Amino acid sequence: MYAIVNIAGQQFKVTDGQEVYVHRLKDEAGKKVEFSDVVLTENDGKVKVGSPLVKGAKVTATVVEHLRDDKVLVFKKKRRKGYKKMNGHRQYLTKIQIDSIKI
Repeated sequence: MYAIVNIAGQQFKVTDGQEVYVHRLKDEAGKKVEFSDVVLTENDGKVKVGSPLVKGAKVTATVVEHLRDDKVLVFKKKRRKGYKKMNGHRQYLTKIQIDSIKI
């Protein structure tokens, strides 16, 4: 059994007990969150596709922790011009654990 869910502007394929890293959520660590933007569900080979969402389907999860991703370096250069620019970015993430998928 799995579902495709919109979480913080991105779509994720989730199953029961799975841990997922998503963009930072406002909820505190240890709290339960519920996502009702379910696009597709699959249960024992039976697939339900929403238009645009599956009615009555919900995914519940627990916020495990907030963290930051690895640093991504961006380097720009124009040859023979003396132009070099280096920039870094660390994305804020939230680790959630999927508790249940209700169809």
